[in-house]
Amino acid sequence: MAAITLAHLRRHAVARSLFAPTTLPKAIDRLGFVQADPIRSPTRAQDLTLRHRVQGYRVGDLERRYPKLAIEEDFFVNYGFVTPELHALMHPRSALREWPAERWAQAEAVWHFVHARGEAHPREVDEHFAHGHTTNGFGGRSKASTQLLDAMHYRGLLRVARRDNGIRLYTAHQPQTAPDDVPATLDRLVDVLVNKYAPLPQPGLRQLVAMLQHAVPQWKGLLRAALQRATQRLPNAELDGVRWFWPEGEDPAARRWKVEERVRLLAPFDPVVWDRGRFERLWGWAYRFEAYTPPAKRVRGYYALPLLWRDEVIGWGNLSVVGGRLQADIGHVNGQAPKDQEFRQALDAELADMAACLGVNSP
Repeated sequence: MAAITLAHLRRHAVARSLFAPTTLPKAIDRLGFVQADPIRSPTRAQDLTLRHRVQGYRVGDLERRYPKLAIEEDFFVNYGFVTPELHALMHPRSALREWPAERWAQAEAVWHFVHARGEAHPREVDEHFAHGHTTNGFGGRSKASTQLLDAMHYRGLLRVARRDNGIRLYTAHQPQTAPDDVPATLDRLVDVLVNKYAPLPQPGLRQLVAMLQHAVPQWKGLLRAALQRATQRLPNAELDGVRWFWPEGEDPAARRWKVEERVRLLAPFDPVVWDRGRFERLWGWAYRFEAYTPPAKRVRGYYALPLLWRDEVIGWGNLSVVGGRLQADIGHVNGQAPKDQEFRQALDAELADMAACLGVNSP
């Protein structure tokens, strides 16, 4: 293996994640996990992520096709869509807070109600049981039935059958048996993370493995050992005092990693830019997600999308749809766009592709 450089790592990060567009099932299988987010600016993060990796992807394809796809809505290191294989690795899942007997009795009654109906809307559960209201995690009031359904879904007692105007409809699900070899299961979960976000600097790997406590809280105490095994078994190299890791069988310096002459506007949670520490190491500037930042303190915008040109993230774009036409406000790290004509043409092509995905007119 040749000596690893920052240029190798940049090319590896971009080329391995932005693979040739394929079918929706194959893209999800290759990613393992697609993070979801409800903000639409100009559309949701899952659509923005998949549009680069699925041939002819159009906004909402994932939600429309979900009932017939071999995928599950579930919590991994974040909430999103996972393959059946990944879903199976995380269950049966307990929770950090144990339920009292009364809560288990409620859950059992709801499970039988949902099972009898085949598919249930939260409204139907609430009307039948009249659980009342409770305080949610944001300090507001939520229907107690909604919180119970969320908790049952998290524990694997229910699965999401489909969505109706964005609302999750549930079916009953039988919990699985626990795996015989927990350390091996944790290693497989770590491998899903590395496959999704490699090449990973050691701080990023440490952060992601720690976040598995939300995916498998029942094994929280075993995560440190899983991280230790990962640092010993995964291929790695040190660069400028930081150790980087990637999947077995890959070489970041190999010529196979080819970057296209393209501009891409990436979702804030796209695997190419998800790790903010890695982002700064690879591209030399700090990108922050500012949707929840007070407007007066925003630097780049409410939902600024990192702008990738070849294998360099050189700016960002804030997109909106006005009067059926895509509007794009593009900013650049060094204050100005590249002067070559190839960049201008590539940016126009990316905006046209985005407009087609959204079903609106190009700028």
